[in-house]
Parts: sequence; C-alpha cells; structure tokens
Amino acid sequence: MSVQVPTTLSEETVEEISAARDEPDWLLEQRLAALAALDELDLPDVIQTPGRRWTDLESLDFESLVDPDNQSDATERSDVDGATVLSFADALAEHEELVKEHFGSTVDPERNYLTALSAALFTTGTVVYVPEGVDAADVTIRAEMNSRSLFSHTLVITEQSASATILESIESGDETDGDRYFSNTVEVVAGENSYVQYGSLQNLDEGTYHVTRKHAETDTYATADWIEGNIGSRLTRSDVETTLAGEASESKIVGAFFGHEDQHLDVNARVWHENENTTADLVTRGVLDDVARSVYEGVQDVGDSAWNTNSYQRENTLMLSDESEADASPKLIINNHDTEASHSATVGQVDAEDMLYMTSRSIDPNTARNMLVEGFFVPVFEEIDVEEFRDDLSELIIERLD
Repeated sequence: MSVQVPTTLSEETVEEISAARDEPDWLLEQRLAALAALDELDLPDVIQTPGRRWTDLESLDFESLVDPDNQSDATERSDVDGATVLSFADALAEHEELVKEHFGSTVDPERNYLTALSAALFTTGTVVYVPEGVDAADVTIRAEMNSRSLFSHTLVITEQSASATILESIESGDETDGDRYFSNTVEVVAGENSYVQYGSLQNLDEGTYHVTRKHAETDTYATADWIEGNIGSRLTRSDVETTLAGEASESKIVGAFFGHEDQHLDVNARVWHENENTTADLVTRGVLDDVARSVYEGVQDVGDSAWNTNSYQRENTLMLSDESEADASPKLIINNHDTEASHSATVGQVDAEDMLYMTSRSIDPNTARNMLVEGFFVPVFEEIDVEEFRDDLSELIIERLD
C-alpha cells in the first residue's frame, strides 16, 4: 500500500527548491519524477516474524515531520590535495557533467517511498571526486542538522587506481520543537582498481527519525568498504549495500550500534556478487539496554555467473536488559556451486560467569559490566582501520555506558 503524500509537497515546492539552488533542468526533471512517483511507491520492506512486524514505518507522520521549505544544516568539509570535495550545489556549478553522469546510478530514486521523497527534496550533500591515481586519505564531512527535517545526498566517484577514505559524522544542532526527520542518501561509484572506505557515525538527538541508504558499485579489482555507527536517533532505518559488479572486487560492511531507553534500530547489510572472484565480509555488533529494540537483516546474494566467490556474515547482539528485544535474519542466496559462504547471528546477555569472575576480584558490578561491553565491541574496532573513527565511536560508547 502506498503512503499518503504530505499536503506540504507539490510541484511548486520542488521547483522552488531547485530554483533557489540554480539547478539545471535535468535535475529538476528528476526531482519532479521522484515526486510524481510517491503516489505509487511503498515504504521499504521490514522484517516480519509470526504475528509481528518489527519496524513500524507506517506510523511515521510525514505530514508533520516533513517541512521542505525550512531545511537547514551546518556542514564542514575538508580540502584534500588532488581531489574535489564540494557541497552538492557547488559541484553542480563546477562539475555538472560529472554529477549528471553518476547521480542516481547506484541508488534508484524511485526504489521506494523514502528514496523518492529524498530525491525530490534534498537540499544538502557532498560530492567527492578523486581522479585517476590520486590518494585522498583524509576526507571529513561533519554535518549538523538545524531544522525539523533535512534531506541530504552524497556522491563519491573514484577513478582508476584512486583511493579515498571518507569520515562522515552527523549530529543535531539547534533545538527544534517536536520530532525531526533526517534522510541521508550516499552513492559510491568505485572505478577500476580503486579503493573507497566510507565511515558514517550518527549521533542525532533522540527525537529524530533517521533514514539512510548507502549503496556502492565496484568496477574490476575495486574495493568499497563501509563503516556504519549508529548511536543516536529515536528510530533508525539503515540500509548499507554493495553491488560487486566487477571481477575480483571486494567489499566489507562493518556495523556497530548501541540502543537505550526506547530507541529502535532497523539495520540492514546487503551485498550482491555479480562477477567472478568477488569477496564480501559483513560484520555487525550491537548492544541494547532498557526497552530498546533492534532488528537486523543481512543478505549475501551470489549470482549464477559469480564463480569462485567468498562471502561471510556475522551479527551479534548483546542485551543489557530483560526488557530489550532483538531479532536477526541473516540470509544466503546462492545461485552457483562454486562459492564459499557462511552466516551467523547471535543474541545473548552478559555472561554470568564473566561477571562473577570480575566482581570476585573487587570490581564493582557496574564497572565490570561496562568493561565487558567495551570488550564486546573489540572485534568491530579491529575491523576499523581509521583511528579517528575508531576513537570517536569508542568515546560515544563509553559515554552511553556512563
């Protein structure tokens, strides 16, 4: 069933957003096409177990959450020698053909209601372009949300044998009455033999509904790695995906989350093996306290021509409260016999024997529990090569424990 389009949205609204940014006609046409599609599009699928639909997206009140005319953010972007790091608006002005070629190439604007809504209304975002052979080792994007709703679109393009490490942080800024809605779309186009690592750390206030879809497509010998950390928000719907289109390309998706109070986290990691000799590794760890809830779906889809494929998936959730809830749905879709693939998922509580061991050595129960939680995240930290991201995530976890 399609979702009711908010009365605040119209062709005039979209045209005003586009005109205020002096956008080319082709982008306005794509915005309007996404707007028109809203009437027929459904919300994204969510995990269901017998008698229960884990994530209730249908209850989102888009009428009150979406204020397209008053979007505001404060975003800082680092400059990197040899690479282009620009706001989306500046990139359109300076590199229109490049943006036109790749915009919407990995995330279909009309994939579902949420992607179309974002494609029609986005007002901020970043374009990162790394030419052939350039190493952009430290690209930072620090975004602050200062309005009731905000829609962002980021595009990353690496040419042959280029590399980029991008660290994105998102948090709330100015106080706003009522709930908020933040939508973040990220597209990565990884050229032949290039390397992209995209880390995103979300710490929005707990009155914010957070929706993100990140999708990479790899060329031959390319690598696209994702690091996704979710600490804040009231509800998070996170989709992180890679299409391994080129032969011998690789992807790693590393995720960490920590929910407390009544937070809800819907976390999804997916990879499509479309060519030979491709490799994927999906690693997610999460902690839940109070009455927080999480649901995880991991999908490894191996195509019928993706010979000699390696694909692995691990998801673990640690419960700190008897009232918290978690569900996990790892999936393998294998369409040829020349594949090594595995998946696992666990949900459990802090080990009583570990607690007894530590408290028997004069460590108070709260400190002992916190030490065990920090230790639980170590396998995720070991997968994160970027020290700054690892330190920021560790600091937020410690603050949550305190």
